[in-house]
Amino acid sequence: MRPTAVDAVILDKGRILLVKRRYPPFKNYWAIPGGFVEKNENVEQAIVREAYEETGIRIKVLCLLGVYSNPSRDPTRGTIAVAFLVKPISRKIIEGSEAEEVKWFKLDRLPKLAFDHGKIIKDVRKVLR
Repeated sequence: MRPTAVDAVILDKGRILLVKRRYPPFKNYWAIPGGFVEKNENVEQAIVREAYEETGIRIKVLCLLGVYSNPSRDPTRGTIAVAFLVKPISRKIIEGSEAEEVKWFKLDRLPKLAFDHGKIIKDVRKVLR
């Protein structure tokens, strides 16, 4: 069975919050905050927990963006990701153990992204139109 992860697209004032990955795969690439769903939680609980653990930001889930299941999206495990559009309800960034750095980026000036996060952000732009 392929593992399930969640991704939090945190938008605020035309910016997106990204984390610089500390570990492989995609070490030193930027990524949408997220992580694996734990055994006794649903994806909505997981996204709130993961966003906080990686960024220190409290979030409110706005909507489901999509399910990303291309086996090549994660070269090590073929992880399936459930992505959510969320908004921050707190502002203080506290870098988590998984992230090397946490930073806001303008949507038109993105760094090199991990996994298929470029596709996820492209899908966000469609939702925002």
